[in-house]
Amino acid sequence: MQLNIKAGSFRCELSPRALDMWNPELRAALEAGTDTITMYGIIGEDWYGEGVTLKRVDAALRAIGDKPVTVYINSPGGDMFEGIAIYNRLLEHSQEITIKVLGLAASAASVIAMAGTKREVAKTAFLMIHNCWTYFAGNRHAIRELADTMEEFDRAMISLYSDTSGQDEKAVEKMLDAETYMNGANALEKGFATGLISAAEVTEAPDNGQSQAHAARKLDAALAKSGMPRSERRKLLSEIKTGTPGAAGDGTLRAVVVGTPCAALDVSAFEETATQASALKGLLPIR
Repeated sequence: MQLNIKAGSFRCELSPRALDMWNPELRAALEAGTDTITMYGIIGEDWYGEGVTLKRVDAALRAIGDKPVTVYINSPGGDMFEGIAIYNRLLEHSQEITIKVLGLAASAASVIAMAGTKREVAKTAFLMIHNCWTYFAGNRHAIRELADTMEEFDRAMISLYSDTSGQDEKAVEKMLDAETYMNGANALEKGFATGLISAAEVTEAPDNGQSQAHAARKLDAALAKSGMPRSERRKLLSEIKTGTPGAAGDGTLRAVVVGTPCAALDVSAFEETATQASALKGLLPIR
């Protein structure tokens, strides 16, 4: 759960490491009936207008009604506040909630996963928990204030994970400090999961444009790391999307450039440029 601070407000971003580990094509082999909710993307609305939001989860629960619900998760995380809101909404449901982690439930998605009475994780899937973190620039007073605020968020997460897993708060605090990834067996041993999912319950779906969207999200994360504001990133990515007639066979984005043939957009090049820009910014004098 990454937080950008601007004008006194918190804005959440994806963890680049979790995004790198995430395979967006993993799905449930069989989604039983209509009493299911799938969370196969980032938590919170992204610049595509997609993502797992409280509004969508609430609508799904109202449509399901007074019945047990199974929630399938494969998510790199996202907006911490949206994740907490969804967690609380699932807790309010009148019937049993079963959580099934198919690939990854990182950061905000791991918070949602704690809402299940039954919490099942595939043997090769992972839960990831960590402290809130941020890119921030300011004087020492602002930085101290920010650290105090973020500590309150971390304490809330420690309490939630401890209450659910039965782990001591001090142990959970160390796990958050270390940014801990737990596979299915480890999550079960530590109480974060109540059961395991067999490999037969997980499948890899056809691409359906997922590689293009995943590459764009990696680009978005790289630009965020360089310090580019979200509004500017959204504008840039929207322009790329508008000029994108299709995805390349190698999973890169293809952008139309006036007067030139359609060329592949190499995300790794953007990531390198973003890293260089971030380093250069640190060398510039403060104005």
